[in-house]
This record gives sequence, C-alpha cells and structure tokens, in this order.
Amino acid sequence: MTAARPDRPKVFQPKMPANWWLKHPKYFLFMMRELSSVFIAIFLVVWLIQIAQLLRSPAAYSAFVQKLHAPGWIIFHIVAFLFALYHSVTWFEAAAKIVVIRRGEHRVPPEAVAGAGFGAWGVLSLVILVLVLLLRS
Repeated sequence: MTAARPDRPKVFQPKMPANWWLKHPKYFLFMMRELSSVFIAIFLVVWLIQIAQLLRSPAAYSAFVQKLHAPGWIIFHIVAFLFALYHSVTWFEAAAKIVVIRRGEHRVPPEAVAGAGFGAWGVLSLVILVLVLLLRS
C-alpha cells in the first residue's frame, strides 16, 4: 500500500568545479598531503612484495630488485620519498598545535613542540644512518 508523499523540500547543493582545490594554496597543499598517502601506501605494498620475494628465494628476490632498477620505479621512489618527507613535516606541525604541553602554569609554545619533534626525527635518522654504515663495513 503506497500513499502519496508530499514533495520534499529541495536542499541547496552548490555546484563546485572539479578544480576548486587549485584556486587556494592552502587547499592545494592539503590535497597534496592527502595524495601523499596514496604514494606511501603503494610504496608499502611494493615493500611487502619485496619481503615476500626475499622469503621465497634469493633468485626471486634478485629478479624483483632488478625490476626495481627501471627508471619508472626509481622516479616513483623519489616522488614517494618527497611525499613522505612532506607528510612527516606537516604531521609534526599539526601535532604541535594539537598537543598541549604545560611547564608549570605556562603552555609550551607549539613551535618548541614541533622543534623537539624535528630534533628527535633528525637524531633518530642519524642513529639509523650510522648503524647502516657500520653494518655495511
């Protein structure tokens, strides 16, 4: 049994062009940060496949690594690295604004929190670099 329904009021839905995010620098940077997640996800899938090939056999691993020497993959890895850097920098900047750290009754400035994060990132990167260099020699 169907009863006649009165017409629903129309909801206003503004028309937005597909390139709306290109018109303002902050929107563009936000969309680039979102796009960076796609590149990082693809990188992680490739890395998991690389680990699977390593577990399969040394020959399979060597063949897979040889494929990664193609110019397209090298360019992809450079772009993914740059996106990872951008994503990390924006994450530290956002976290510094969100996390409230107090020292006594005063709030630690967000710049100091971000600086501590960048400093820890730099120190940890140097430690990993030294370990890699020591293990190679």
